[in-house]
Amino acid sequence: MKRTLVISDIHGELHLFEKLLQKAKYNAAEDGLILLGDYVDRGPDSKGVLEQVIELKRQGAIVLRGNHDQMMLDAVNDKPGAKKNWSRNGGLATLQSYDPSIQDVTFPAAAIFWEHVDFIKETAYYYEEDDSIFVHAGVYPGMPVQQTDPYILMWIREEFYKAYAGEKTVVFGHTPAFILRGTTDHGVYFGDNRIIGIDGGAAYGGQLNCLELPSRKVYYVKKS
Repeated sequence: MKRTLVISDIHGELHLFEKLLQKAKYNAAEDGLILLGDYVDRGPDSKGVLEQVIELKRQGAIVLRGNHDQMMLDAVNDKPGAKKNWSRNGGLATLQSYDPSIQDVTFPAAAIFWEHVDFIKETAYYYEEDDSIFVHAGVYPGMPVQQTDPYILMWIREEFYKAYAGEKTVVFGHTPAFILRGTTDHGVYFGDNRIIGIDGGAAYGGQLNCLELPSRKVYYVKKS
């Protein structure tokens, strides 16, 4: 059976992302790949991560949108308070990956930045299979994912992971695994209620996780 690799919350950590794909021996011609969002912010090379993600999508990867990716779009669209909110959540690091001279939320003139913005606009909010749902943050318990406000799919936390009781397994990022299990363990979290949390908190000194399906084998890398 073809395997599928799932990764989330890369947050500008291009070196870790590339190292993880190598460790899992990802082969675009043979493997499926699902990316659950949050490519940007906090880490040193959001630009590089997006360039890699664009190439991976060209090779067949499924690319979903995270709340940080949405914050970037909101800032570009000049929604009230969006620039300040994005800056507070690591947006400056994203901008500086395009232009190191940037010191506040001003947008680079470089065409590649706007190409990346357009790419993010085309990302999906979820991906569904017969027995699984892949999403950045989670689903609203009892509500069909197709009818759910995209904001919820990118932002929900406790209301999802504490109360979910659906038949499909939900694979998600957003909430770091150590929060889900209440310990310092950054490994993939397998919940009793058919949820699998894969955010290893790489942006906070944790690790970047990769879940292999259907085997449920886990790969991870940490900063050396």
